[in-house]
Amino acid sequence: MILLRLDFHTQWRSFWASHLNFEPNHLMNKRTFLRSFLAIAAFTAFLSAPVITRAADATGRQYFELRTYTTKSGEQQKMISDYWRNAGIPAYGRLGFGPVGVFTEVTDSPTNHVYVLIPHESLGSFGLVHDRLAADAAYQKAAADYLDAIKANVAYVRFESSLSLAFEGMKTLEVPVAPAEGQSRIFELRIYESPSEGKGDNKVKMFNSGEIPLMKDVGLAPIFFGQAITGEHMPNLIYMLSGENDEAHKKHWKGFFDAPMWKKLSGDPQFKDNVTKVISIFLKRVPGSQI
Repeated sequence: MILLRLDFHTQWRSFWASHLNFEPNHLMNKRTFLRSFLAIAAFTAFLSAPVITRAADATGRQYFELRTYTTKSGEQQKMISDYWRNAGIPAYGRLGFGPVGVFTEVTDSPTNHVYVLIPHESLGSFGLVHDRLAADAAYQKAAADYLDAIKANVAYVRFESSLSLAFEGMKTLEVPVAPAEGQSRIFELRIYESPSEGKGDNKVKMFNSGEIPLMKDVGLAPIFFGQAITGEHMPNLIYMLSGENDEAHKKHWKGFFDAPMWKKLSGDPQFKDNVTKVISIFLKRVPGSQI
């Protein structure tokens, strides 16, 4: 790319040297100049245009967007589910994103929330998604009913979005083992609020110091861990676990709390009072979810 840019600048200088002195009375020279100018301008835009790539940040840590849709009916929940299944996930896949997880609460209700987890390789990729989707004709067609819904038939009451950075102890999202035929896994989304930024960092350190490998060892099957960069109720961290079923998940948690590593970490004075509130939400997959 560097050589390409250098060569481009050399050609640019040659272009101006050969065209700046054209005779204004010769229409053909004018047309030739205009065509050449527009071509080089387009090439310049191509070189300057940002692109979404799979290259992660230097740390190798992913970023996680979590969307939370508030709904007031089963019809809205279906509209959101259909949108992600038929338009959102395929379009994100064309951009190189995935896997994308779509979940809702275990117990059915007209006011259930729909949660969408989207991994990003960099902050740059996060910032470019909207424009790339706007330029995707297949996406615009597939998502038309959702995107252009009128007031009387909207897909949601409102949705919120937060962005978090993966912990050093688990830098990328991990997809759990697929359930046996005829069965489905459960998922637990957990949010920890801290009293201050420093205490929030301290809780992340506690996870990196042993909680994450312990969770894997006892079968809690973590999917991601992220420290919030932006969103509500900050400072906080968020993570997701999965289990074969409710009973097995409870056994895995018991194994965690009984483990010597947890007793050591929870009894360490340096990690005292780093969490003020724990929110736990049990979820199930929505059709089309890739997690």
